[in-house]
Amino acid sequence: MADFGVELARLRAQRGWTVRELARRASVSEGQICNLESGRRNPTPAVAAACDAACDAGGVLIERAEAASRGVSAERPVEVDALVAGYGRILDELKGIGRSTGPRFVDASLRSMSRILTDTASHAGAGADGRHEIWLLASRFAEYTGWMAQEAGNFAEALRWTDLAVRWGANGGDETMAAYALVRKAFIAEHRGDAAAAISLARQAADQAAATPLIRAHAARREAQGHASLGDYEACHEALERSRDHAYEDNRCGARWGPRIENGSPRLIEASCMVSLHRFEQAADLFAIELERHPTVPPDNISRTRFTIRQATAMAGIDHLDQACHVIEALLPTVRCLDSATIRAELRRFVDQIWPRQATPGQRNLVEAAAAVADCRYSERAVRR
Repeated sequence: MADFGVELARLRAQRGWTVRELARRASVSEGQICNLESGRRNPTPAVAAACDAACDAGGVLIERAEAASRGVSAERPVEVDALVAGYGRILDELKGIGRSTGPRFVDASLRSMSRILTDTASHAGAGADGRHEIWLLASRFAEYTGWMAQEAGNFAEALRWTDLAVRWGANGGDETMAAYALVRKAFIAEHRGDAAAAISLARQAADQAAATPLIRAHAARREAQGHASLGDYEACHEALERSRDHAYEDNRCGARWGPRIENGSPRLIEASCMVSLHRFEQAADLFAIELERHPTVPPDNISRTRFTIRQATAMAGIDHLDQACHVIEALLPTVRCLDSATIRAELRRFVDQIWPRQATPGQRNLVEAAAAVADCRYSERAVRR
């Protein structure tokens, strides 16, 4: 059974430990941990007890080791279905943790589990189909690792992991990741300030034969944001319409790469574009309606935080400075906790929007605090007294 290895991997992921850290705490080798988590070996009673104690698992790991050892040899072929299902659940957990705590807590777990999966896929004794499933899961891990690298502000690592996801997806027989990788690269180009490149990459993604409707919806959103950054309202509006059309198509086929499409409703994306187009009143109205309509999204969620900062930027754009500063003041502890590069970029845009405006001493203090969290230069002389 793969239950012991999967549970050990899950407990390690929850704690944000690397394989090396768990091995150190349990006083076993890193190779042993990798073999256990991949399901290639069963633990001895002593190793199971050491891992249980290191993870403070309350005997759960010991019980699973005992169940796995009944009538089963220490060395055995990997049980692909159990491994893929278990690690799939772990990836979902890591995504939840990443959304609410930021990239640095999950980075080590994502990287080490990607290595374990690719090593297992390369040496699995299962049939070709089984190896394909492991490669596809490894590709999903790599894709999310790239996303977290992007959130950490490391664009080179984001691109490297995205390229690995493409390669591993192809190993598993799925070419759709190659299309989504272009969407990711468009997002990175946008954050680097190259709107023209973002538009070009988004269009290339949509033109890929392997692109699913969901990928085309993401691509159209990136294209719309690029047009908005260039001040082209008509092209932005047309891309938003295409994004809505694709989002409502049948998306049951193909891998669901990238963030869930419902994490950013079409109206929230439109509002974001309106901020870039400096149509602040329209943006503020859309944000007020849509953020109120989606109260179930946790306030410490990265996507929710990003949209709420954009809402504050829109408020500042129409001189509703009290409201804007109140929103940002409430968010600053969350921004510090999440430590997200994309959120800091939004906070810098808020600072740029509010600092030339008439501000009270209290508002100036808040802008200075926001600038410090966003890690951007702030000139007090830029604020009209």
